[in-house]
Amino acid sequence: MPHTTAGALRANFLGNSPVWYKQTIIAFLILNPILAVYDPFLAGWVLVLEFIFTLAMALKCYPLQPGGLLAVEAIVLGLATPEMVFHEAEVNFPVIMLLMFMVAGIYFLREMLLYTFTKILLGVRSKILLSVLFSFTAAFLSAFLDALTVTAVIITVAAGFYGVYHKVASGKKLDLDHDPSTDVEVAELHREDLIRFRTFLRNLMMHGAVGTALGGVTTLVGEPQNLLIAEIMGWEFMEFFWKMAHISMPVLVVGLATCVLLEVTGTFGYGAQLTPKVREVLEEYDREMTAKRTKAESMVIAVQAIVGIILVIVLGNHLAEPGVVGLLVIVLATALNGVTEEHRIGHAFEEALPFTALLVVFFAIVAVIDNQGLFTPVIDWVMTYDGKTQEALFFMANGVLSMISDNVFVATVYITEVQELFLSGEITREQFDQLAIAINTGTNIPSVATPNGQAAFLFLLTSALAPLIRLSYGRMVIMALPYTITMSIAGLAALWYLG
Repeated sequence: MPHTTAGALRANFLGNSPVWYKQTIIAFLILNPILAVYDPFLAGWVLVLEFIFTLAMALKCYPLQPGGLLAVEAIVLGLATPEMVFHEAEVNFPVIMLLMFMVAGIYFLREMLLYTFTKILLGVRSKILLSVLFSFTAAFLSAFLDALTVTAVIITVAAGFYGVYHKVASGKKLDLDHDPSTDVEVAELHREDLIRFRTFLRNLMMHGAVGTALGGVTTLVGEPQNLLIAEIMGWEFMEFFWKMAHISMPVLVVGLATCVLLEVTGTFGYGAQLTPKVREVLEEYDREMTAKRTKAESMVIAVQAIVGIILVIVLGNHLAEPGVVGLLVIVLATALNGVTEEHRIGHAFEEALPFTALLVVFFAIVAVIDNQGLFTPVIDWVMTYDGKTQEALFFMANGVLSMISDNVFVATVYITEVQELFLSGEITREQFDQLAIAINTGTNIPSVATPNGQAAFLFLLTSALAPLIRLSYGRMVIMALPYTITMSIAGLAALWYLG
């Protein structure tokens, strides 16, 4: 009986994950207490690397469970405290609200989004033009909304395309609530087209995700840390834009040029075309939906379009926090379109809440970084320089540390340190401004290198879409690599020569 119980426990631990993965997590859990006794600082860095490993294996096992076990162990070992975790969550409460309500709000706009982007996809036959359009649109929207909201939109669109192909090609009635990953007919009958369609969608998603970073760096509402920096510096919306423009605008041009170059060369997993069979399926779906669309269904799309315009206006003018606006979208889109059953509303929250929980676990890791001072040596080293060299090192250090942890946390740590130097009279206001610019651009631009660098990228990696289009951590890193190199070099050069 004990053997049976032990066997059952081993089988249940992390569910259907590979045995080697389970053994690795157990090894981590055994190693950490030993390191914590020997050297808490070393244990903290090892913990960060272990957590990144769980993110990298997201397609093997959702990171919430293994990452959560590591976070719980870190608290038990005293590497951080529950109060510190709560503080990190409290500081990032606007992001948590955004995930809970805005992503659910986008769910209730999906018919309109699918209708609009289907017209764009079928109307623009050039893959290069379509890729640039996705990237630039994501950048433009991210500048006035926020990167997570825009990412939620493009995820909804891509999932809709994937669902349409599965349903129509397999002869089934389209049901946007159905999980297409459970279907095997299309995989068997259209395997080659399905593989190429997945690659095509991966291309568009990565172009769009990078676009959110290109736009997110430009304004104070683009990323959470932008607003924090703007509040400390006393910069208004347009002032913030102009302060960043000598770096953000060249980087935008280089980012879009990189998009074109990747599609032309077909390197790093890009260049996939929409096959004639897939286009035929999507065109047939569009014709069928247009012919069958009733006045009531047209009204649903029209109402969603109006709600979408309200969303853009309210967020663009920063009339309320994004999470509150998301709740407004839910109320308007459901009330005006007759979605009043609790179970229908509940579906909207299924995508975001697991990621919200994962994000809070991530805040526990951030608390360990803060409590153990893991970044302090880097900060101290950078502060030994001055002038343009210091600005460049700030840009690079913020970028590298953001790749490892989280750009919001890194920006918070650095801007606080610089503010203290300014208040103590060690640096001038002009130096304060230049370092703040380096911090903002450094945390926003090079951080596209890894999914954990930006919340929007991590959201994409852990979304229900990622396994459907085979978008893993490693593949995201490889596909982001050319963008990371070109945008980082452009940002650093602009900071050095145009600042």
